[in-house]
Amino acid sequence: MTSSNNLPLALGLVLFSFLITASLIVPFIDILYKLKFTRRKEAPSKGKIPLFDKLHDSKAGTPVGGGILLVTVITTIFALMFPFANHMGIHIQSAHQNINAELFVIYFTFISFGLLGLLDDYVKFFGKMRKGALGLWVGLGRRFKFILQLLLGLIIGYVLYHFLGIHYVYLPIIDAQISLGFMYIPFAALVIVSFTNAFNITDGLDGLSSGLLVICLATFGSIAAENLDTPLTIFLALSVGALFAFLYFNVWPARVMLGDTGALAFGAILGSIGLLTGNIVGLVVIGGIFVLEIVSSAIQIIGWKVLKRPIFPLAPIHHAFLAKGWEEPKIVMRAWLAGIVLAVFGLWLATI
Repeated sequence: MTSSNNLPLALGLVLFSFLITASLIVPFIDILYKLKFTRRKEAPSKGKIPLFDKLHDSKAGTPVGGGILLVTVITTIFALMFPFANHMGIHIQSAHQNINAELFVIYFTFISFGLLGLLDDYVKFFGKMRKGALGLWVGLGRRFKFILQLLLGLIIGYVLYHFLGIHYVYLPIIDAQISLGFMYIPFAALVIVSFTNAFNITDGLDGLSSGLLVICLATFGSIAAENLDTPLTIFLALSVGALFAFLYFNVWPARVMLGDTGALAFGAILGSIGLLTGNIVGLVVIGGIFVLEIVSSAIQIIGWKVLKRPIFPLAPIHHAFLAKGWEEPKIVMRAWLAGIVLAVFGLWLATI
């Protein structure tokens, strides 16, 4: 199957996934309300209210769990596509020799991180709040969640290295490949965990992370189609279609949010896609806003640890703009525009 033949298949799947998700999302939002899967107020009842809570507790009561629907729809259709493709005589081919290992990476990354996020969401919805460094804290402990993410990332890295033979990092422009050997496994885990948490902290404004994700996945979809990677092309097309339907209800003022189920699943799969396509540098550029978000958080932490004061009014960076008085839709729209420019740059790097 040529890249030109992949295009109509991908576009058809975008529309199909969009229609399926669009037909399910309103009833699903109603279910989230009935189950009380809604955002809770985190501001303390007494004493000084942290700036974060002042800016965000107005979102309390909004359903949080849209990611549950997206992960379910995408995974289900993706699983059904291969028997259907064989029945229709569509030739499935991969950029890698071991197509089963590639499918394992896609499924395992998306589902395992989604389940971890679901556990975190459940604790947030129904768990007991406890005092944190800045206001109240609810959800899984950061250290526990990081350890689980790292273990999952190491499993994925092992499959990439041992079964798919991926052990290099390609540097565009200078056209060089750096072989990491066995160290590719922890490197891959670091990439996946970093993008998981970068995406998660970006998911703080209505439509911000999901809009940027559509841009990133559509860009990598064109790369996958050009590489004649049918499984990855199919998965990305289904993801983009489902996210289109979700984004309609997620833009300001949001009627539903991703929650950690979607945030961890999509953040991890974005990192894995960069590894599968061999475009780590492209991933950093295409997902540049996510990188900026996590770097700004790291700078803020360093400020508190070293200088004993914050560097930004609030972190990550989108919260800093919000604290300075920027309107939420303005921040999101400008981030999308920056994301499009970075995607074009990253796509150019992937094609030279």
